[in-house]
Amino acid sequence: MIEAELKARVQSPEAVMRQLDQLATARVEVYRDTYYDRPDGSLERAGEELRVRIVHGADGTSTVLTYKAAAVDEASGSKPEHETRVEDAEASHAILRGLGHVPLIAFEKRCRNYDFEARGRKMLATLVRVPEIDGTFLEVETLVDEDEVTEALDDIRAVLAELGIGPEDLTRETYTGAVAAQRA
Repeated sequence: MIEAELKARVQSPEAVMRQLDQLATARVEVYRDTYYDRPDGSLERAGEELRVRIVHGADGTSTVLTYKAAAVDEASGSKPEHETRVEDAEASHAILRGLGHVPLIAFEKRCRNYDFEARGRKMLATLVRVPEIDGTFLEVETLVDEDEVTEALDDIRAVLAELGIGPEDLTRETYTGAVAAQRA
């Protein structure tokens, strides 16, 4: 499946949050993400991602292992995504290190997640704050087959427009890149 996704910088986070609160109940979570690469940096160069995410929320803590392949849509950065819950975060880290991967970067994301349906699609909107980066971001995504990416992105743009987010607010900036730049 392809994660068709657009990300934007939010100029009025409180206003967007109020609108999203009308669509769905927020799931407030803190993510602790660790991204891995091969020692030669080949995953990052290829546009691929390998991540262990520990999710802390009201329902407890869970861990998700994710691999994202290179983007299939350059304008949005939408990528094929494969993820699964894992039982033991430390074992996941040990397995990746044992396979020769090295931690690339680790950071925290504070998220308000909203699951809702729009334009006949299940969507996830996430308001994101990364303590090390200025600003609030909004990600809106849906999972689709590769032949549906263009239509799905059009639907996401329509949802963003309803939330007052215009094309000028869209960004391809990555959290990993922004955090690395802030730390440099």
